[in-house]
Amino acid sequence: MIETRPDPLEKAAWPLLTERLVIRRFEPADIEPTWAFRSLPEVAEWVTTEFPDVHAYRRVFEHPEVAQSALVIERDGAIVGDLMLRVTDPWSQTEVREQAIGTQAELGWTLAPAHQGSGYATEAVRAVLDVCFGSLGLRRVIAECFADNSASWRLMERLGMRREGHTVKESLHRSRGWLDGLSYAILAEEWAAARR
Repeated sequence: MIETRPDPLEKAAWPLLTERLVIRRFEPADIEPTWAFRSLPEVAEWVTTEFPDVHAYRRVFEHPEVAQSALVIERDGAIVGDLMLRVTDPWSQTEVREQAIGTQAELGWTLAPAHQGSGYATEAVRAVLDVCFGSLGLRRVIAECFADNSASWRLMERLGMRREGHTVKESLHRSRGWLDGLSYAILAEEWAAARR
Protein backbone atom coordinates (compact mmCIF):
# COMPACT_ATOMS: atom_id res chain seq x y z
CA MET A 1 0.00 0.00 0.00
CA ILE A 2 1.35 3.44 -0.98
CA GLU A 3 1.49 5.90 1.88
CA THR A 4 -0.24 9.20 1.10
CA ARG A 5 1.16 12.17 2.93
CA PRO A 6 -0.61 15.46 3.48
CA ASP A 7 0.50 18.37 1.30
CA PRO A 8 3.52 19.77 3.22
CA LEU A 9 3.15 23.23 1.65
CA GLU A 10 -0.32 23.66 3.17
CA LYS A 11 1.36 24.71 6.41
CA ALA A 12 2.31 28.04 4.81
CA ALA A 13 0.03 31.00 4.18
CA TRP A 14 -0.12 31.45 0.41
CA PRO A 15 0.31 33.70 -1.45
CA LEU A 16 3.58 35.20 -0.19
CA LEU A 17 3.87 38.93 -0.75
CA THR A 18 7.24 40.61 -1.13
CA GLU A 19 8.05 44.22 -1.96
CA ARG A 20 7.46 43.64 -5.68
CA LEU A 21 6.22 40.08 -6.11
CA VAL A 22 3.48 37.60 -5.34
CA ILE A 23 4.53 33.96 -4.91
CA ARG A 24 1.62 31.54 -5.00
CA ARG A 25 0.76 27.89 -5.53
CA PHE A 26 0.68 26.65 -9.12
CA GLU A 27 -2.75 26.30 -10.76
CA PRO A 28 -3.78 24.59 -14.02
CA ALA A 29 -4.26 28.02 -15.64
CA ASP A 30 -0.52 28.62 -15.14
CA ILE A 31 0.49 25.91 -17.60
CA GLU A 32 0.48 28.05 -20.74
CA PRO A 33 2.06 31.19 -19.19
CA THR A 34 4.92 29.17 -17.69
CA TRP A 35 5.35 27.17 -20.90
CA ALA A 36 5.76 30.48 -22.77
CA PHE A 37 9.12 31.15 -21.10
CA ARG A 38 10.17 27.58 -20.27
CA SER A 39 10.05 26.72 -23.98
CA LEU A 40 12.55 29.45 -24.89
CA PRO A 41 15.94 27.98 -25.84
CA GLU A 42 17.87 30.04 -23.26
CA VAL A 43 15.61 28.72 -20.48
CA ALA A 44 15.23 25.16 -21.78
CA GLU A 45 19.04 24.97 -21.83
CA TRP A 46 19.12 24.49 -18.04
CA VAL A 47 15.80 22.90 -17.03
CA THR A 48 15.58 19.18 -16.28
CA THR A 49 13.11 18.37 -19.08
CA GLU A 50 12.84 20.09 -22.45
CA PHE A 51 9.28 19.39 -23.52
CA PRO A 52 8.57 19.12 -27.26
CA ASP A 53 5.30 21.06 -27.02
CA VAL A 54 2.80 22.56 -24.61
CA HIS A 55 0.71 19.35 -24.67
CA ALA A 56 3.58 17.27 -23.26
CA TYR A 57 4.26 20.00 -20.70
CA ARG A 58 0.58 20.03 -19.72
CA ARG A 59 0.49 16.24 -19.24
CA VAL A 60 3.29 16.50 -16.66
CA PHE A 61 2.11 19.61 -14.83
CA GLU A 62 -1.47 18.38 -14.56
CA HIS A 63 -0.28 15.59 -12.23
CA PRO A 64 -1.09 16.56 -8.63
CA GLU A 65 2.28 15.38 -7.30
CA VAL A 66 4.10 17.69 -9.76
CA ALA A 67 1.77 20.65 -9.33
CA GLN A 68 1.92 20.26 -5.53
CA SER A 69 5.59 21.31 -5.45
CA ALA A 70 5.24 24.11 -8.04
CA LEU A 71 4.94 27.82 -7.28
CA VAL A 72 4.65 30.80 -9.61
CA ILE A 73 6.20 34.24 -9.30
CA GLU A 74 4.01 37.17 -10.34
CA ARG A 75 4.89 40.83 -10.88
CA ASP A 76 1.95 43.21 -11.43
CA GLY A 77 -0.33 40.27 -12.24
CA ALA A 78 1.96 38.71 -14.87
CA ILE A 79 3.84 35.45 -14.31
CA VAL A 80 7.57 36.19 -14.49
CA GLY A 81 8.93 32.87 -13.21
CA ASP A 82 8.31 29.72 -11.28
CA LEU A 83 9.77 27.82 -8.36
CA MET A 84 9.91 24.19 -7.32
CA LEU A 85 9.74 23.51 -3.58
CA ARG A 86 9.78 19.79 -2.85
CA VAL A 87 9.76 18.74 0.81
CA THR A 88 11.80 15.55 1.21
CA ASP A 89 13.15 13.13 3.76
CA PRO A 90 16.91 13.13 4.36
CA TRP A 91 18.74 9.85 4.81
CA SER A 92 18.49 8.53 8.35
CA GLN A 93 19.07 5.40 10.30
CA THR A 94 16.04 3.19 10.79
CA GLU A 95 15.62 3.84 14.52
CA VAL A 96 15.29 7.62 14.05
CA ARG A 97 13.59 7.70 10.65
CA GLU A 98 10.34 9.19 12.01
CA GLN A 99 12.26 12.23 13.28
CA ALA A 100 13.70 12.89 9.80
CA ILE A 101 10.50 12.71 7.76
CA GLY A 102 9.76 15.94 5.91
CA THR A 103 12.58 17.98 7.47
CA GLN A 104 14.32 19.21 4.35
CA ALA A 105 13.43 20.56 0.93
CA GLU A 106 14.87 20.86 -2.52
CA LEU A 107 14.46 24.23 -4.20
CA GLY A 108 14.67 25.17 -7.89
CA TRP A 109 13.73 28.21 -9.98
CA THR A 110 13.15 29.45 -13.51
CA LEU A 111 12.80 33.08 -14.51
CA ALA A 112 11.55 34.45 -17.82
CA PRO A 113 14.50 36.05 -19.67
CA ALA A 114 12.62 39.34 -20.04
CA HIS A 115 12.55 39.61 -16.24
CA GLN A 116 16.09 38.50 -15.42
CA GLY A 117 18.60 40.95 -13.98
CA SER A 118 16.09 42.81 -11.80
CA GLY A 119 16.59 40.84 -8.59
CA TYR A 120 13.24 39.02 -8.84
CA ALA A 121 14.75 35.56 -8.41
CA THR A 122 16.67 36.65 -5.32
CA GLU A 123 13.57 38.29 -3.86
CA ALA A 124 11.36 35.27 -4.56
CA VAL A 125 13.80 32.63 -3.30
CA ARG A 126 14.49 34.69 -0.16
CA ALA A 127 10.75 34.75 0.60
CA VAL A 128 10.45 31.00 0.04
CA LEU A 129 13.44 30.32 2.31
CA ASP A 130 11.74 32.42 5.00
CA VAL A 131 8.70 30.12 4.69
CA CYS A 132 10.85 26.97 4.65
CA PHE A 133 12.48 27.88 7.94
CA GLY A 134 9.37 29.55 9.35
CA SER A 135 5.92 28.06 8.96
CA LEU A 136 7.12 24.86 7.24
CA GLY A 137 9.56 24.19 10.08
CA LEU A 138 12.28 22.69 7.88
CA ARG A 139 15.85 22.23 9.08
CA ARG A 140 17.68 22.21 5.73
CA VAL A 141 17.16 23.35 2.12
CA ILE A 142 19.24 22.15 -0.82
CA ALA A 143 19.63 23.25 -4.45
CA GLU A 144 21.65 21.88 -7.35
CA CYS A 145 22.72 23.05 -10.79
CA PHE A 146 25.19 22.49 -13.59
CA ALA A 147 28.44 24.30 -12.83
CA ASP A 148 28.10 26.04 -16.21
CA ASN A 149 24.83 27.64 -15.03
CA SER A 150 26.60 30.51 -13.29
CA ALA A 151 23.43 32.59 -12.82
CA SER A 152 21.95 29.80 -10.71
CA TRP A 153 24.91 29.13 -8.43
CA ARG A 154 25.57 32.85 -8.01
CA LEU A 155 21.99 33.22 -6.77
CA MET A 156 22.58 30.44 -4.24
CA GLU A 157 25.72 32.16 -2.98
CA ARG A 158 24.01 35.56 -2.87
CA LEU A 159 21.42 34.03 -0.54
CA GLY A 160 24.08 32.60 1.76
CA MET A 161 23.81 28.99 0.67
CA ARG A 162 26.94 26.93 1.24
CA ARG A 163 28.57 25.01 -1.61
CA GLU A 164 28.67 21.43 -0.37
CA GLY A 165 29.68 19.60 -3.48
CA HIS A 166 31.43 20.03 -6.80
CA THR A 167 31.25 16.88 -8.87
CA VAL A 168 33.46 16.47 -11.94
CA LYS A 169 31.69 15.54 -15.19
CA GLU A 170 28.96 13.80 -13.22
CA SER A 171 25.91 15.53 -14.72
CA LEU A 172 24.83 14.73 -18.27
CA HIS A 173 23.52 17.71 -20.23
CA ARG A 174 21.37 17.02 -23.30
CA SER A 175 23.59 19.02 -25.69
CA ARG A 176 26.81 19.86 -23.79
CA GLY A 177 27.68 16.33 -22.70
CA TRP A 178 29.11 15.52 -19.27
CA LEU A 179 29.37 18.63 -17.09
CA ASP A 180 30.42 19.39 -13.56
CA GLY A 181 27.60 19.66 -11.03
CA LEU A 182 27.25 21.87 -7.96
CA SER A 183 25.20 21.29 -4.82
CA TYR A 184 24.37 23.93 -2.22
CA ALA A 185 22.55 23.87 1.11
CA ILE A 186 21.58 26.06 4.02
CA LEU A 187 20.44 25.12 7.52
CA ALA A 188 17.70 26.84 9.49
CA GLU A 189 20.21 28.23 12.00
CA GLU A 190 22.41 29.60 9.20
CA TRP A 191 19.41 31.31 7.60
CA ALA A 192 18.36 32.79 10.94
CA ALA A 193 21.87 34.14 11.58
CA ALA A 194 22.05 35.66 8.09
CA ARG A 195 18.66 37.36 8.51
CA ARG A 196 19.61 39.00 11.84
